[in-house]
Amino acid sequence: MKTFLLQFFTWWNGQTLGTRFFTWRKGERVGRDEFGNTYYRTRGGAKDPALGHERRWVIYNGEADASMIPPGWHGWIHHRVDVAPSAESYAAREWEKPHRGNATGSAEAYRPQGSILAPGQPAETKGEYQPWTP
Repeated sequence: MKTFLLQFFTWWNGQTLGTRFFTWRKGERVGRDEFGNTYYRTRGGAKDPALGHERRWVIYNGEADASMIPPGWHGWIHHRVDVAPSAESYAAREWEKPHRGNATGSAEAYRPQGSILAPGQPAETKGEYQPWTP
């Protein structure tokens, strides 16, 4: 019951009932990434008359956060490549770090030294600060 209510009243928790119905009627599953996100396109690769190309979309695993799409799938969903990473042997380059989502606003966000949100005591000023007075 909770899942139904979440799909009915929220859009940020996975998919809505409208998205589920549209995916069931017109969608074709293309693949899944390492985060559990599932990718779809229009059935048979049919062109959407309103767009002029096939429609592609993602159903997020958990909260809808666009930064959780890895680079290979990002290129496919934005029509930069025609072949989905699941249909080819896509591998990240050896110099690429593993993909991480945007951590802004969370406890894992970057906090530079001296920030009031950084752990520990803030850095002491050394007298170089001169307040501006008009």
